[in-house]
Amino acid sequence: MPSLNVSFSDEELEGVRAAAAAEGKSLKQYLHDLGVREMHRKQFVAGAVAWADRLRDEFDEAFPEEIPVSRHDGAAAA
Repeated sequence: MPSLNVSFSDEELEGVRAAAAAEGKSLKQYLHDLGVREMHRKQFVAGAVAWADRLRDEFDEAFPEEIPVSRHDGAAAA
C-alpha cells in the first residue's frame, strides 16, 4: 500500500498530535481521515454546485425578487 512522509514544524506537529488525541485517533489514522474527509467535502461541494445550477432557472422564476443584482439584465453571475 502506498504511503507518504509528511514534514511538520515542531509547533505544527504538536498541534496535529493534539487534534488527533482530541478525536481519540492515532496520528496516522487522523491524517488519513483528514485527507479522505477533504476529498469527500470537495465531492459534496461539486455536487451541490451542480444541483444549484440545474435548479437556478426554476428558482429564479419562482422567486424573482431573490435574483442577485449581478445576474439582472443578463449580467454574468459573480
